[in-house]
Amino acid sequence: MLSPRSSFLAGVKAILPISLGVIPFGLISGVIAIEVGLPIVAAFAMSLLVFAGAAQLVAAQLISVNTPSLIIILATCIVNLRFIMYSASIAPYFAHLSRPWKWLSAYLLTDQAYALAITHFMQHPHNVYKHWYFLGAGFTMWCVWQVGSAIGILLGTQVPAGWQLDFTIPLAFMALLMPAITDRVFAVVALVAAITAVLTATLPFKLGLLISAFVGISIGLLLKEKTA
Repeated sequence: MLSPRSSFLAGVKAILPISLGVIPFGLISGVIAIEVGLPIVAAFAMSLLVFAGAAQLVAAQLISVNTPSLIIILATCIVNLRFIMYSASIAPYFAHLSRPWKWLSAYLLTDQAYALAITHFMQHPHNVYKHWYFLGAGFTMWCVWQVGSAIGILLGTQVPAGWQLDFTIPLAFMALLMPAITDRVFAVVALVAAITAVLTATLPFKLGLLISAFVGISIGLLLKEKTA
């Protein structure tokens, strides 16, 4: 029987396998924050307030080369523009919620939580406790990220460079991508977006991420219209 508790636990259970792979990502983020000279308090504050791995890494890299603050803010906003697409996609499912619920959900919105939640929402349209599922997934991801980031911040430069933990970052996103490829349209979209991302990887401020997302979405819409 569906209930807030069962939906919350379902979200926790669904995201746990993915979130474990995010720990090294958080670890790297924490280590880099210290390596670029951020005080421990500032590093913890960035992890808690920003809560966006890619943006935190970009910000740390720009801080390390003494980039002006305005450019750092602009670059991190550009990297996080994908959350506008996520929000637009998931907003109808949260339209009936109170403002505190919407604010909390917006804060907990991550790539992983969104991918799992939107799939669950489409597969279980009659679940009136969808927001509890999202809360379970989002809060679990938040806890795991903060733990990984805290470990990285406290260890700092003591983490051996030979560990090369950064390879786990693309693996975490690949784990989200593969289950979402359910038909030819999704497969074509994923392939085109991947090729575009590779071709635009050298663009500044991670603009390739936005361009590949735009191209992928455009191709998906065109293919959906032709098959409709």
